[in-house]
Amino acid sequence: MCAATAGARGRRVLLLDHAETPGEKIRISGGGRCNFTNVHASPQHYISDNPRFCASALAGYAPADFIELVERYGIAWHEKTLGQLFCDGSATQIIDMLLAECRKAGVVLRLASTVSAIARTDDGFVVTVCGESLACAALVIATGGKSIPRMGATGFGYDVAQQFGLNIVEPRPGLVPLVFEGALKAKCAALSGVSVDAEVSCGKARFREALLFTHRGLSGPAILQISSYWREGQEVVIDLAPGTDFFAFLKSARRSHPRQEIQTALAGVLPRRLAEAIAADTGTQAARLADTPDATLRKVGMAVNDWRVLPSGTEGYRTAEVTLGGVDTRELSSRTFEARKVPGLYFIGEVLDVTGHLGGYNFQWAWASGHACGRAV
Repeated sequence: MCAATAGARGRRVLLLDHAETPGEKIRISGGGRCNFTNVHASPQHYISDNPRFCASALAGYAPADFIELVERYGIAWHEKTLGQLFCDGSATQIIDMLLAECRKAGVVLRLASTVSAIARTDDGFVVTVCGESLACAALVIATGGKSIPRMGATGFGYDVAQQFGLNIVEPRPGLVPLVFEGALKAKCAALSGVSVDAEVSCGKARFREALLFTHRGLSGPAILQISSYWREGQEVVIDLAPGTDFFAFLKSARRSHPRQEIQTALAGVLPRRLAEAIAADTGTQAARLADTPDATLRKVGMAVNDWRVLPSGTEGYRTAEVTLGGVDTRELSSRTFEARKVPGLYFIGEVLDVTGHLGGYNFQWAWASGHACGRAV
């Protein structure tokens, strides 16, 4: 996006990528259909130590602007839940569109090109690429973070920032499954594959989406979202039946179906395997509602509406969809993305300490920051 925008302004642009094929993270996104933006993108959907930094770029290049580009290329798309937009066809359509925009703007793309050194000069920078020295007036770092290293992700962008004296907000995995140890891990493993709509909270952050049990712990959109707010040692609170006061539900069921077993009542709302697990945890596998006192029903209700877990960690960068933290945005202009103390050096996208929620927000940040920088570089 940055290269195409700068090239369209008449700038001579060389786009370097150490990968052998361009846009691999685009290709695998959205199950291969690329969740390319979210119609609700606004600063409130981004995490940063400097939360208002993203506002200018997001206002300057909105989801509607990217949708217009997509439609100009005849790419069919559809909206899923919560404002998420996907290609009807393949994510490769988005890659092909961006490459076409670069070709139209005269951008030169060089793949399998590893940068081994960057030096500042009186006129800009000299970049050493595969043993060749290339001079440029301006240098844009758009290398992303450390998430999914098998796709080629590295901490290169952070190294460049530190080389030129810029501060780094400690990077960590985001939008990543949570893992557990001991009995809790065994419980999740026994329920692996079970999915339920849930409300998950940590501190003041709260999300209601699908939750998925895995062999190592918990995943699904609700867990991925809360993982970006979770810190080691913090408790995560899970409501497995949001909108239903389960204690009140069980008391009502006791009046209307007194001979019904608690496990059966649970299974009327929750997946059977999960209902069985909760009954086992609360010692009510064979208990009938008529024989169960309020204190026990309240205990079962809490197990559903107020399940508290202490993760041992996350699955790490291996499966994280994004990297939290990064180049401190206080070091940059929010309008141009130029480093304040290193004229001609720019940082955009995920390499910055700006991380979107799940659902197309991180792509919109890529397009918006790239466009803003491309107009200024």
